[in-house]
Amino acid sequence: MTHFSKGNGCNVAVVGCGYWGSKHARVMHAADGVEQVVLVDSREDRLLNLGRSYKTAPWYTDLRSALAHVDAVVVATPPSTHVAIALQAIEAGKHVLVEKPLAPTSDGARRLDRAAAAAGVILMVGHTFEYNPAVRKLRELIQSEELGEVYYIDSARLNLGLYQNDVNVILDLAPHDISIINHVLGRKPIAAQAWASRHAHRRFEDVAYLRLFYDDFFDDRGLSANIHVSWLDPCKVRRVTAVGSQKMAVYDDLAVDERIRVLDKGVCLPPDGDNMTQPPLSYRYGDIVVPFISPDEPLAVQNQHFIECIATGSRPLTDGANGLAVVEALEAAELSRRLGRPVLLAELSADSRFTQPFSLGSRYVSASRASGGTGAANGAASAVRTSPEMS
Repeated sequence: MTHFSKGNGCNVAVVGCGYWGSKHARVMHAADGVEQVVLVDSREDRLLNLGRSYKTAPWYTDLRSALAHVDAVVVATPPSTHVAIALQAIEAGKHVLVEKPLAPTSDGARRLDRAAAAAGVILMVGHTFEYNPAVRKLRELIQSEELGEVYYIDSARLNLGLYQNDVNVILDLAPHDISIINHVLGRKPIAAQAWASRHAHRRFEDVAYLRLFYDDFFDDRGLSANIHVSWLDPCKVRRVTAVGSQKMAVYDDLAVDERIRVLDKGVCLPPDGDNMTQPPLSYRYGDIVVPFISPDEPLAVQNQHFIECIATGSRPLTDGANGLAVVEALEAAELSRRLGRPVLLAELSADSRFTQPFSLGSRYVSASRASGGTGAANGAASAVRTSPEMS
């Protein structure tokens, strides 16, 4: 049980008052158990702009000045700054919710998890889609085996923009899809493969394809997930398709009334498989079911869960281990993109030469060449210490 510093509620600092941080400020302001929201951003113009909506909210241009006045911190800044800011809050004894991804590298994610455990504070990662009622319904369909054996999952997250300044499209968009797929399957991948290209952006890849392997073998029979992410597409798409042996399900986050559709479709082997005069498979077409999905706002559900975990001492659903699993998949995908082959997640801990902060992008050579063999931790620390931007 946590005793809050003032009053009967939790005082929460939102660090980074840009697009996503402003959403956290709105949700936290309305959350049960929150006494006060404190705004933190290095840019005073952002603070003044957001402060018009929350006239009584205190604001600071640096986190250090705010720490004495809060119980918890939401980190909504660029990924390259996550580790440094979250560590500062953890070392001050504050509970921390970090936006996705938890850290630029798996080494950084482990460091945050260890620090939070040592300090006895809550560490939670903002994998908002795991609190989405539609994603939870998709997980229920898969875990109950209503779809039968899952053959594969396909995900697309496309739009024209929004281009980022410090990461490529993989680190920006793919955390959502990896988090969703890990959640609905109830496990994490063992390997990743990725292809990406730069078109409009000079520094970072803006179109990418990822394949995650969830079985211990690399042939056509294994369960895999395909992810397409793009900042350079004429159509906005937010879709996840799960194909099973009995049924198929489509989750369309942009649909208003039919975010989940369960299709009784599939293929069947003919009774006489040796008869070459017959089609190799027959096709089954059945009903399409649209289950009820609660209209709850995922960010509100997520942040309320964070406050409840602080109050009760419970472990968050999206804890440090959950965040680490996503970062490991991202790191393996980025390494695969550079090496041109699938990468086992086990390789990341087996040889730290390969581990790099994603914010460094494809401009960098291997860590062993760049720093004489030093591991990823030093590179990650350097990246976060030198980035002053908040967004």
